[in-house]
Amino acid sequence: MDAIVLLRDDHKTVEKLFKRFEKTSDDDVAERRELADQVIEELTVHAWIEEQYFYPVAREAAPDTKDHVLESIEEHHAVVWMLSELKDMDPADERFKAKMSVLMEQVRHHVEEEEQDWFPDVRKAMGRNRLVELGEQLNAAKASAPRDPLAVPSAASK
Repeated sequence: MDAIVLLRDDHKTVEKLFKRFEKTSDDDVAERRELADQVIEELTVHAWIEEQYFYPVAREAAPDTKDHVLESIEEHHAVVWMLSELKDMDPADERFKAKMSVLMEQVRHHVEEEEQDWFPDVRKAMGRNRLVELGEQLNAAKASAPRDPLAVPSAASK
C-alpha cells in the first residue's frame, strides 16, 4: 500500500471514531472514554509516523511543500497536547466533550489540508514505486510507534 493511501486510511479510521463519539449521549461516559482512548492511540501513532518518516521524505521530494510540512508539524503539536490532556481527563468532566469537539475540528482541518492541498503534489513528486516503499516503512513503523501522547517528542521544538 502506498504511503498516501495508508495515511488516508488512518484519516478514515479516526473520522469513523469521531462520528461514533458525536453520536454518544451525555450518559455514555464509558463509551466516550473508550472512543477517546482509541482516538488518542490512533492519532498518536499517525502523527509520529508522519513526522518521523513521511514529512521528511515528502519535503525532500517536493520542496515546494515545505510550508505545508511546517504547518502540519505545528498542528500535530497542538493535537498531541490536547490528546495528552484528554488521556487523563474524566469523561464525565463537563469539558471532556468540548475538548473532543475542538480536537475533531482541528484534526478535520488538518486532514483536509493534507489530502487536498499537498498530498497531490507529493504523489506527483514521488511516484508510485517510492510511495509504495515508503508506505511499507510507515506500516512497519506503526508497531514501534508510541501510543501515549506524552511519549511523543515535540517536533515543534526541533
